Amino acid sequence: MMKLWWTASLLWLLLFGATAIFIGVRKVDGSGLEQTPELRLAAFIVLGVAFVFILLCQLVFIYFSRKRKSVSAH
Repeated sequence: MMKLWWTASLLWLLLFGATAIFIGVRKVDGSGLEQTPELRLAAFIVLGVAFVFILLCQLVFIYFSRKRKSVSAH
């Protein structure tokens, strides 16, 4: 179970890293607007909120996974 968790964590980290690089280097977004520092910052904030949400979900999962493991060990 922990191998799956670590694999998922690595996948999420790579996905967020690639998305952050993409946001940082793009000149024009999907709607055709030229990227200004303000628009780029807004995109990074949205990405950060998504990252925190995924992080919290994974921390809750690992908490209950370890709690179940410790209960079954007794």
